[in-house]
Amino acid sequence: MGFEHFWLSGFDQIHTAFWTYLAVGLQNGSVYAMIAVGYTLVYGVLGLINFAHGEVFMCGGFAGVFLTRDILGNRVGSGWGSVGLIFAGIVIGGLVSALVAIGVEQAAYRPLRRRNAPKLAFLISAIGASYFLQTLAGKEFGYGVNIFPGEVFEPGQVMFTLFGTPIHTIAIVSIIAAIVMLVVADRIVRATRLGRGIRAVSQDAETSSLMGVNIDRTITITFILGGALAGAAGFLYSLQSGIVQNAGTEIGIYAFTAAVLGGIGNLRGAALGGLLIGLFGSFSVPFAFEGNVQWTEIYTFLILVLVLIIRPTGILGEKSGRTA
Repeated sequence: MGFEHFWLSGFDQIHTAFWTYLAVGLQNGSVYAMIAVGYTLVYGVLGLINFAHGEVFMCGGFAGVFLTRDILGNRVGSGWGSVGLIFAGIVIGGLVSALVAIGVEQAAYRPLRRRNAPKLAFLISAIGASYFLQTLAGKEFGYGVNIFPGEVFEPGQVMFTLFGTPIHTIAIVSIIAAIVMLVVADRIVRATRLGRGIRAVSQDAETSSLMGVNIDRTITITFILGGALAGAAGFLYSLQSGIVQNAGTEIGIYAFTAAVLGGIGNLRGAALGGLLIGLFGSFSVPFAFEGNVQWTEIYTFLILVLVLIIRPTGILGEKSGRTA
């Protein structure tokens, strides 16, 4: 197949199945956005990347999977029962991941912060926490074993048809749930006293402390908020792909890329970056050479590099102040 014919074939596929690619892109982008917000919140208050955040996402996925499996067994959810299960899975996934995030902050970050350790020490500590959580999950649930939740929906259930393209229920549920949670997180950060504390610490931690902001409590709450979003995303991701012990590594890289692309430290930028990465990854599938989807990863990171060359702070990013 010639190079020109290859690209024309890709555009033909997009033209034929545009709405399918759009739905998949928005579905994946919603998950990336929720995880990316966790990265950007922690970076905002600490000026550090939480490299254990992908494993926080993974823990929420496992929690939601086992919840639905225990409730449903061999049955398939239906009607309002499915709605209740999704809500319960999001809550349990978010709660478990929030607790894991607290543990990461208490064990891997707070002791080093109190000793004014260099940033490299935080990096190594976070990577250690990441490997610990991944290894623990592998030991408990199996290495490389993909665990699927109970059938919350009938397999292949279609909610509606858009221009002749069936739109699956799981895609709509993931997108709506992500929008609701991202809007709530944005309002918490922008319109509450807690949010003012987070933004104050993000802009200038030293001055915030002098003004009476409890730095330790603010950082802990930031980890809780980011962890809860990641855990909810983990459950939603498990509904479409199941969950495996190293899922946080791959998905975490995409989400981190999204946070950097949108503007690390900017909550809305992280959400925007997540959606863009999801959409670009979906629409680049037809252009994967020889059907190898790993080419979509190459295209995605190439776009990231080009954007950062033009705008190093990301699409909506700004320079940070003095972090905690």
